[in-house]
This record gives sequence, C-alpha cells and structure tokens, in this order.
Amino acid sequence: MTFAPLLLEQIDQQRAQGGFYALTELIELCRAENQILDPFSTLISRSVAVGTGNRFYPNVLIEAAGAGRIQIGDRNLFYPGTVIIAGAGVIRIGSGNQFGEGGVSLRADGPADRLIIADEGRYMHGAQISGSNQLGAGSQVLGPIIVRGCELGGGGGHREPDPDLRGGVLKGAGLASGLAVGQGEVINGRAAFAMAMLERQRAYHP
Repeated sequence: MTFAPLLLEQIDQQRAQGGFYALTELIELCRAENQILDPFSTLISRSVAVGTGNRFYPNVLIEAAGAGRIQIGDRNLFYPGTVIIAGAGVIRIGSGNQFGEGGVSLRADGPADRLIIADEGRYMHGAQISGSNQLGAGSQVLGPIIVRGCELGGGGGHREPDPDLRGGVLKGAGLASGLAVGQGEVINGRAAFAMAMLERQRAYHP
C-alpha cells in the first residue's frame, strides 16, 4: 500500500473512533447538494441529520456525543471557527442561517437542553450560545456574547427593509441570560445584558 492510501485509511479510522463521518462519507454529503470545501478540516458526527444546500467552510466541528442530537436544515452557511456540540441535549437548526464570520459556538450539554434555531438568522463574531434557547426566524446574535436561556422573537432577516419586522437581536459583548427580545427589538449590551436596555431596532436603522 502506498503512503497516500495508508494515510487516508488512518484518518478514516480515527474519525470512525470518534463517531465522525469518514472522508468518503463527507463526499456523499456533497452529492446531496451540500458543499464541504475542505473535508480534511471538517468534522461532522455520523448521527447528525444534514439537509441539502448547506455550505461548510474549513475548520468546522459539528459533534453529537452520547445522547446528544443535532439536526440541520437546508442552505445554511458554516464559516470557519463554527463549533456545534450536543453533549446530551438537542440542537435543531432550520434553514438559511449564517454561522460566523468570526466564529460561533453552540452547545447543548445537559439532557434537558433544547437549543432551537429557526430560519434566516445570523450568529457571528464570537457568539457563545449554550443551554436551552429559542432563536426565532431572522434573529441575530452579533458579537462575543454568552447567551443562556434566551428567547429571540421571530421576524424577517437582516435584509428586511423595515426594522420593526426583523427578528430579535442581541449585539455587543457580555452575558445575556434569561432575556426575551421580541420582533423589531434589540439589546445592545456591554458586560451584563438586561431587559431595561431593550430598544427598538429602528433606533439604529431609521
């Protein structure tokens, strides 16, 4: 056996030990109209349900360990530095979302964790979203924000011309815990986020 086939075999063996798709299996995902731009740096657990039309950039980790479950819809973008881990809970991702640029982490480590993301949202620039959260259609988390137990109301995406019709937004940096941000609303926080900081998005997009 030449060096290249031996190397590929060893890579696939290590992936199998970790429960990840082998390189050849990632190619099969591509045949379902997904794009995996660098399969050597992309790790996706075999148990993850992946739809069609998704694009995975290099250096993406999507891992369902133990009883954890991850479901991915269609036409999502996963930029470099995206880490999605379900250690025991459930992560359900809809369609047309953007994860990154600038890195993003999604985690559902507890057995009762339900991290639910609808459609057409953006989560980027170092956002860390963990535990049980309901992120509605068009919602956004922009910045190095630790998000726990939050609900962002659904609406249009960031291209919706009327800010009153967009999904709820968290932006800034710090800890956002137990917050409810409705359609057309935003909290622009530093350090600790609070409901008293709630604003209408039209204040930033007149």
